[in-house]
Amino acid sequence: MSDPAPEPVSRADEPATDEVAVDEAAVGEAVTDEAAEGETQDRPWWDDPSLPWSHEPTRRDLVCWSGIGLVGIYSLVMLPLRPVLLGYTPYVLAAVSGSRTAVVMIGALSATGDHWWWLGWLLATLSILKFDWVYFWAGKLWGRGLLEVMTGTSERARKRNERAERFALRWAVPAVLVTYLPIPLPAPIIYASVGAAGMSWRRFLVVDAVGAAVLQGVYLLLGHQLGEPAVRIVETYAKYSIWLSLVLLAVVIGGMLWGDRRRKAVRVAD
Repeated sequence: MSDPAPEPVSRADEPATDEVAVDEAAVGEAVTDEAAEGETQDRPWWDDPSLPWSHEPTRRDLVCWSGIGLVGIYSLVMLPLRPVLLGYTPYVLAAVSGSRTAVVMIGALSATGDHWWWLGWLLATLSILKFDWVYFWAGKLWGRGLLEVMTGTSERARKRNERAERFALRWAVPAVLVTYLPIPLPAPIIYASVGAAGMSWRRFLVVDAVGAAVLQGVYLLLGHQLGEPAVRIVETYAKYSIWLSLVLLAVVIGGMLWGDRRRKAVRVAD
């Protein structure tokens, strides 16, 4: 009696090679993701692309980085306070922010008999350069690392940073002086660039002080030439300064909230 013929194997009983391949790929991706997550967790806090250093930060690194953060906070706080301080007295505004408007006002007051214009000029000169050394120091500490944090790491930003470095290396003194012209130049980037290019502390501080003194002197002279009409304009402006401050404060807070919402939306989309 012959053996029964073997039953044919159904296609459903055969291993699904496509499904196995998909499962293996998914497992491989999961392993890769877990490995990347493990590397991220093992990475120390300071090894972050958003920070300017490529090594474990020293005390100098932390102090300088904290200084840059404090400068940013100070600038935000001063934005809505400027109109109030100008209406109160231009000397205070000149002392805390080096405001050009305050210097013009002091010059105008000098034309009406105020003999303390020299104090306003001195205070405004010292105030306008009070934070420049922080960015210069940061450039010496981190070089291009700081520029990448401030401008980004795109190819376009890299080329722009290289041009800034070449310009700072060749024209260090004019580069510092040109930041005091009334044109929209990123002064912190220029200060960091000349620091990274090797400019000495003494040279930077002297050039920076001369540029600040000359600029504030020009605005003081402008205010003196305008005289009493400028005083009347500022007195009228002072009446509405508190409302302008509230508007500026609302704009600052609104911009911060809007930027935070956009960043959250980008993270959710990713």
